[in-house]
Amino acid sequence: MSAPGPIRRLRWFIGGLLFLSTVINYLDRQTLSVLAPRLKGEFGWSNSDFAWLVIAFRAAYGGGQIISGRLIDQVGTRAGLSVTVACYSTIAALTSLATGLRSFAACRFLLGAAESANWPGATKAVAEWFPRRESGWAVALFDSGSSIGGALAPALVLGIVYLTGSWRPAFVGTALLGFLWLILFRAVYDSPERHPRLSAEERSLILSGRSAPVGVTSRGSTDPQPRLPYRAILRLPQTWGIVVGKTLTDPVWFFITDWFAIYLVSRGFRLEDSLLAFWVPFLAADLGNFFGGGVSSALIARGWSVGAARKVVIAASAGGMTLLIPAAYSTSLFWLTACLAIATFAYAALSTMILNLPADIYSSGSVASVSGLSGTGAGAGTIVATYLTGLVADRYSFRPVLITASVIPLVAAAAILILVRNTSATRSGLVSAI
Repeated sequence: MSAPGPIRRLRWFIGGLLFLSTVINYLDRQTLSVLAPRLKGEFGWSNSDFAWLVIAFRAAYGGGQIISGRLIDQVGTRAGLSVTVACYSTIAALTSLATGLRSFAACRFLLGAAESANWPGATKAVAEWFPRRESGWAVALFDSGSSIGGALAPALVLGIVYLTGSWRPAFVGTALLGFLWLILFRAVYDSPERHPRLSAEERSLILSGRSAPVGVTSRGSTDPQPRLPYRAILRLPQTWGIVVGKTLTDPVWFFITDWFAIYLVSRGFRLEDSLLAFWVPFLAADLGNFFGGGVSSALIARGWSVGAARKVVIAASAGGMTLLIPAAYSTSLFWLTACLAIATFAYAALSTMILNLPADIYSSGSVASVSGLSGTGAGAGTIVATYLTGLVADRYSFRPVLITASVIPLVAAAAILILVRNTSATRSGLVSAI
């Protein structure tokens, strides 16, 4: 029998797998957030208590990215994502056995550590499988899984609770999806250099369009995809622009994902009656992913430099996130939701640009490492923001939190505009021009 023929546009099938991985990743982590009002009542938790559960996840998630990013650069995308999805699906299922604050915190810590590889792994896969002119769309596709997962979580989780009469099966139900994805991923994924179902034309398109600066390895030989040592990565201002940008913007998104159910209840709205309001910001974020990726890709196609195309979206998006200020004062569910939707739309467009930058600048041998560094920075920023959110919400209200969250992205955008630029490292070929 003859071997199976090539799969047409296989790179977009791979992009679809990365999207599904992110959807499932968010379903697993959002289960606790959707159940938070119920669990707070059952276990007598305050907002500060719940903040510690979020911090447990974020500490492991942020700290884990610097390790998982480097590990994926070493073992490869296929092995790295296979292990991480198997681990976090198992831990998500085991959360159903939690009996109090400590056991929930332990499960959330382990879940965060296991889930930390998703974004570095997906970013590396995009660098491997997509030419630079398409990477904006590809990143938008997989990153949109976070908003889709967040939007689906309330209906799925509350549906399981309604059918079973208990919150515990909800953790198991979302975990099973990860194991199903793992079977499909193992059957389909490989690198484009050796994938048996990739056509010669598409392989040529992918390899010729990569960002691949030529450098010198530690052994002194020329390598088209060098894995830069951390000391070299940390000396580059481009790295710090990416890290600072993600550190200051991700906490805003995680406020929505971790606290939105509690925030709606605190404003006097029943979650069961506010599912549409819960969905809208997540769906807006999904549109923002594709808007940011699409606009930047279109500008590149029109002759703009990669850096200019990314930066104009970043600057405009940071301005859009200031709509969190009127959301803090609105008493109407409609206008509150509308303001949050615009802000999350803008955040997602900005986030897509930041996620693109490692693949834009660094060779694929270092993309996951840089992405992991930025994820660790985001984790540290989110831990501080989460602790302060619980403290401020208990003592005052969520209003100061929203006002602060609207201003900080402007600082993040400024850092990116200043630090992410062409330098002597660009001229020497260590990194790609931006």
